[in-house]
Amino acid sequence: MNSAAPKIAAVTGGSAGIGRAICEDLLASGYEVVSLARRRSDIDHPQLHSVEVDLADRQATAEAARELVRRFEVTTVIHNAGVIRPALLPEVKLTDLDALVELHLGCAIQLVQAALPAMRERRFGRVVLLSSRAALGAQTRTSYSATKAGMLGMARTWALELAADGITVNVVAPGPIHTDMFYDVIPAGSERERQLAASIPVRRVGEPGDVARAVSFFVHPDNGFITGQVLYVCGGASLGSLSL
Repeated sequence: MNSAAPKIAAVTGGSAGIGRAICEDLLASGYEVVSLARRRSDIDHPQLHSVEVDLADRQATAEAARELVRRFEVTTVIHNAGVIRPALLPEVKLTDLDALVELHLGCAIQLVQAALPAMRERRFGRVVLLSSRAALGAQTRTSYSATKAGMLGMARTWALELAADGITVNVVAPGPIHTDMFYDVIPAGSERERQLAASIPVRRVGEPGDVARAVSFFVHPDNGFITGQVLYVCGGASLGSLSL
C-alpha cells in the first residue's frame, strides 16, 4: 500500500445513478471526489467537487481534463458515464456509434492520459472502467455493446502497460441496475421489468450500491496485485442469455 498516495478520485457521470453511489461510497471512505457530468451533483459534502461537462464532446472533455489535473492530484479515475441509444441493426445510426465511441472510449483515454503523470510520479494509481454485461451481447445494443466490449480490451492493454508503475486498471461490468437509464428503456413497475428480474439468477434487478461496492474493491490501495480483470456485477446474468 502506498500510504502517501493522495485519495483524490475523478468520477464521470457522478451526478446520478451508479456514479452518484460511487461518489457517496468514496466520500465515506475519506476520498476527495470530483464528479464530471452534464449536471451538477446534488451531494452535499465538503469533499465533493462538481465539474459540469458534456463528456461526449472531445474538446470540452479535453478542457475539463486539463482543469481537473491543474486543481487536483488525481490518482484514481473511475469512468462511469454512459448512454445506451438502443436500436435494432436496421435502425442503427453511425452518428450514435460515433457518440458512444467518444463517450465510452475516447473520454476514458483523455482523462487517464491527463492523470497519468501524477500517478507515475507517485508510483500509484487506480483506474476502473464501467463496462456492462451487454458487452457479451444484447439485442438492440449494437453501438452500446461494441463500445462497452471495447473497454475490456482497452483496460487489459493499459493494465499491461502500467503495471510496473504501480497503476492497476480493472473493469466493473454491471447487469440491469435500477437507475434512470434503466427506466429510460424499461418502464418502471411494468410486466417487462418483472420478467427481467425473474430471468436473472438471483431474481432481482441490481442497485447502484451493488456496483459501487465492486468499484471500491478495485480502487482500494491494498489491492495492487489485481489488474486487468473484469468483474460482472449482474446477479448471474452473464452466465447465460438475458432477455431485455
